[in-house]
Amino acid sequence: MVTDQFAAWTRHFTAEAERRQRVGDPDWARGARAPEAVWRSLQKFQVGEDGDGANLIGKADAAGDADYAAAVRLFVAEEQNHARLLARLLAAGGRPTLATCWSDRAFVKLRRLLGLRTELLVLMVAELVAVAYYRVVRDGAADPLVSEVAGRILADERRHIPFHCRRLRASLDALPGRPPRVLTMAGWRLLMLGATGFVALDHGAALRRLGVRRARFIGEAMAGTGPVVAAVLGPSGPPPVPPTGRPPRVSGTAARRGPAAD
Repeated sequence: MVTDQFAAWTRHFTAEAERRQRVGDPDWARGARAPEAVWRSLQKFQVGEDGDGANLIGKADAAGDADYAAAVRLFVAEEQNHARLLARLLAAGGRPTLATCWSDRAFVKLRRLLGLRTELLVLMVAELVAVAYYRVVRDGAADPLVSEVAGRILADERRHIPFHCRRLRASLDALPGRPPRVLTMAGWRLLMLGATGFVALDHGAALRRLGVRRARFIGEAMAGTGPVVAAVLGPSGPPPVPPTGRPPRVSGTAARRGPAAD
């Protein structure tokens, strides 16, 4: 049952919150150094992570599944923790947070255009872009603290994708037949391409300083769309479930790996 799956996700998010409490924060006192282009990029992503999630929570409540609504609240809490981590990282580097960013305002307006299905489709774009972005920062940053914070956020963003796939699959199953579902995901891929291209352009200077060309970033972000479409449109079977086990611990002194190695 759908609700059984989301009860499992609620337990998973709760366990992950407890694990974060045990592990604690990175050592902010050591400070952080990064090229100015990277700081400007992180400031913009911090704005994107920051928000109360009220619109998504309201739509989740209206969907009528209490377990899903509870899981969404825990998901929003994780995203708010990302904003907190990035704000503390910026402070460690002597940089302020931004009050707002026009690209984030446009993204939020797009998410809120229609119902829960549209919100999740746009949110899935953000998750895949974030996975590609934080992987680049983790592997390309010379500073241990910058790399550690990016690695922590990356681990969370990767876990969020199957969560959203589960709800999107149920939502698209309500459409009349397979053709509308296929067309919806084809349109989603075009949206993903446009959004990824915009991020590559807007953050191009930071990507270069982190050792990744724009075209490579776009290609690796788009590579994540295949598994999402397969999970959402694939034949009936076991739906995406919460990941098991403890996420790998990321250390700022870990060996650098290129994004293609993940």
